[in-house]
Amino acid sequence: MRRWGTTAVALAAGAGLLWTTGCAGQQVVKEGPVPCAPEGKIEKQIAPEVSLEELTCFIKDYKKTPSLHFKVRIKNVSSQPHRYRVNLFLDDGKAVGGLIPRKGKPPVVKPGEEASFTYPVKGLTRPPASLTVLVKTLGD
Repeated sequence: MRRWGTTAVALAAGAGLLWTTGCAGQQVVKEGPVPCAPEGKIEKQIAPEVSLEELTCFIKDYKKTPSLHFKVRIKNVSSQPHRYRVNLFLDDGKAVGGLIPRKGKPPVVKPGEEASFTYPVKGLTRPPASLTVLVKTLGD
């Protein structure tokens, strides 16, 4: 009789776990392309001097840990060379970003030219529920 009680508790616990997590939740992708966020859940705040040409996401190892990567490609649509700050804010409070271009003499994107960078989020193996993309022009 004691064995049936343990089995019943285990089944109840499993059912409760399934109920709280759901069967149709986001799946963990081991490697390859993924959406950056659900459709309609990406907010973009882009400076008028720049055009966001590409925002793609994929899962790939980063320092031996499967991680979500954001590839950002921008184009300078102004008549002046500029350097840009890119920030990506995820719904869980994480954020990544940096400067485009990272290096150079001078470190600028010339008018009409494109530049890109890939930002990894170490250990995140699924897209965020929402994403905010912020691109600012530096130095005016």
